[in-house]
Formats: sequence, structure tokens, C-alpha cells
Amino acid sequence: MDASKAAAAGSTGSAGTPGPPPGTPSGTGWQIDPRYLSSGLITLILVFGQLYVGFLHDLSQLFTAISVALAAELALGRLLTGRWLNPASAYITGISCGILLRSLALWPYAIASLLSILSKYVLRFRGRHLWNPSNLGICVVLFAAPGTVAALSEQWGNDLWAMAVIWVLGSVILWRAKRFHVTFTYAASFVALAYVRSLMTGTPFLSEVAPITGPMYQLMAFFMVTDPATSVSSRNGRIGVAFLVALAEMILRLFEIVNAPLYALFLVGPAAKILDLRRSA
Repeated sequence: MDASKAAAAGSTGSAGTPGPPPGTPSGTGWQIDPRYLSSGLITLILVFGQLYVGFLHDLSQLFTAISVALAAELALGRLLTGRWLNPASAYITGISCGILLRSLALWPYAIASLLSILSKYVLRFRGRHLWNPSNLGICVVLFAAPGTVAALSEQWGNDLWAMAVIWVLGSVILWRAKRFHVTFTYAASFVALAYVRSLMTGTPFLSEVAPITGPMYQLMAFFMVTDPATSVSSRNGRIGVAFLVALAEMILRLFEIVNAPLYALFLVGPAAKILDLRRSA
């Protein structure tokens, strides 16, 4: 792989948002690199989650995930491009793995972060990586070691104001990044299909729609489904993919597949990206 392609791989991570250098002046004011806004948002989710839910059982697990992601990104970037890449996207990848995985061991966090970063450089089609990095790393570890690793299942519970703050701030950031339509479509589709599931299974609608209030879905909606590096090129296409991810998740849930949202994106995202790249060639 040539240096230019490697640079493209290293410039995006879980959020994957390319942007100008931080503090770039423009005609409308002072702009902040979207990657730093995304880094701040995911850190806020982490802080709120720890304060109000307590979903980090051991800080060493989070530290391992972030450290491995940063080290892998910096090392591969230096090796393949000859320069030090911006670590913001690797930080988002690492913190996503640290939040979304549950294990008493440290190795799942290290392996998930390492696979996430490696996937950007190895699993490529026509110069683009296909999977959202953290989605791939997390899914591989969950599938390979189901007896050792689980996914985050905590909800915000009665602390709805924390959830509301994150949804509002996340929506503002995505609106500025012109990706709000993706999150809105995914969330609206999930709610609509939750109603369909409740009719099909006879379970209460509120129990079907409740998962969207949890931190996992905030990470899905704000960082994975909206990832610019692995999104299709057209606005209507992105809307369609967001709906298909929600639809695939509903089908997986009907078959009682654990970790349905993560697996749905794992299946739909790269397939849509390959079709988009073939069509635009």
C-alpha cells in the first residue's frame, strides 16, 4: 500500500471525520476539527456513564484499549506514511472498545483495539477501508470469545437528563458535520421497527424500544453508523443504509441474536460500501 493510501487510512477512526487542522479560521468564524468535537462527545459519554451508571468496572481495561489503539495508529502511520498521524480517531476507537466490551481479562480490550486499527490498513477495497474500525474489532472479539467477552448492556435508568444532554450535544455536532440525517434515520427506524417487533412478538412496545436509551446506542448512532470514512457517498444512500442497519438489527433480534446492533452494522456497512465504490468507479 502506498503512503497516500495509508495516510487516508490513518486519518479516520471510529468517528472517522476528516477535517481541517484544529483552530482553522474561516469566513464564518473559528472552526474546530470535527475529530476533536467527536473526541469530546465520547469522553462526555464515558464520564456520564461512569458517574450515573458505573459501567467501568476496572480503569485498566479502558486504559489498555486506548493505549493499544493509539500505539497501533502512531506506529502504523509512521511506518507506512513516514509521519505521525493525528491520534484523535484512534482515541475514539480505543474508548469505544473500552466502553462497549465487558470482560474480566485485559486481552479482549487489547485485541479489539489492535484489530480495529489494523482493519483500516488491511481490509480495504479500492483504496478505502470498509468496516467502521471499532465495530469490526468489537464484533470479532465478541464472536470469537463469547464465553469470555460480552457487550455493554447498561441503561441510563432514571438519569434521563444525562441521556438528554448527550443526545442534544451529539445532534448539534452531527448537524454541523452534515451527518444528522443518518442518526435521525437510524433512531427513527429503530423506534418504528420496535413497534413492529412488539406486534410480531406480543411484547410491550416500551421494552422493545428501551435499548435505544442506553450508551451502546449512543455510540452506534453518533460514531459508528455515521462514520464518514465508511459511509456511502450520497445523502439518500446514507439514509437507506441507516434504515437497513435498523432493519437487519430487527431481524437478528427476532432470531434472538445477542449483540444484534453491532452485528447488523458489521454485515450491512461494508456491503453497502463495496456497492457504492463499484458504482462510483
